[in-house]
Amino acid sequence: MTVQALRVRSVAGLGIVVLLAAAPHAFAEKKPKPPKGKKAETASATVTFTASQRDAARGWYGEKFGRGNCPPGLAKKNNGCLPPGQAKKRYAVGQPLPHGIVYAPLPPDLAARIGPPPSGYLYVSLDGDLLKLATGTLLVVDAINGLTD
Repeated sequence: MTVQALRVRSVAGLGIVVLLAAAPHAFAEKKPKPPKGKKAETASATVTFTASQRDAARGWYGEKFGRGNCPPGLAKKNNGCLPPGQAKKRYAVGQPLPHGIVYAPLPPDLAARIGPPPSGYLYVSLDGDLLKLATGTLLVVDAINGLTD
């Protein structure tokens, strides 16, 4: 073998070693991607209002404020009987409440109907909706919309 062939092999070998050392993540096990159109489940997505809590809240608001005072076109929108330009929500599920938003605690009789919140969460009323918030971050975990139609 000639000296030149030996140099080519040495340089090629050195190049392979450098590439392998620089890219260890290329051989790491990859995590499977979620199917398109579906977001990965998060811990906050599993802590939602139960069907019985939703029914209890709707029943309490129905008894307290009544139903049927909203025109049919607005009632089907489930936005608190607000006209389209005024129906913008001040919160989004999965996002923390914006700074400066003032929310109200639940009335005691409604809180008794739906039960206490899980540890680390609180129930509040905002814009005619019932929200479940994470206590430290005020992340909106779930909402029951349109309770004051």
